[in-house]
Amino acid sequence: MALPAYNPARVSWRFSRSGGKGGQNVNKVETRAELLYDAAGDEMLRADVRERLQMLAGSRLRDGGIIAVVCDEARTQEENRALALERLEELLERAAVKPKSRRKTKPTRASKERRLSGKKRDSEKKAGRSSPRGE
Repeated sequence: MALPAYNPARVSWRFSRSGGKGGQNVNKVETRAELLYDAAGDEMLRADVRERLQMLAGSRLRDGGIIAVVCDEARTQEENRALALERLEELLERAAVKPKSRRKTKPTRASKERRLSGKKRDSEKKAGRSSPRGE
């Protein structure tokens, strides 16, 4: 599936120090990349794609329709930027795919008969467990 058209001008970046292991590099260098994409304000996105994108974003969706993609896996800012952009594009590709609508179907006569015969069999089995009332 082709990547839907989106406006790169609607993408902004924030950088901060990354947590975890890494020693002096982690303590001094701002390698954690946070990509902020204004999905609500992007007029290049079709309305249906924008709606699905906001549903798929989940906890990454912020107020005002901004999607935040955070990456701090790599040791360099450039690698984290590339990974975050890759994740956004992956999200956009998934949003571009229109889900198939469910077709309503009726149960077949044979499946109804199987269900009912199974219920009857179970009922007879349970009825056979109890003792007759007169004794």
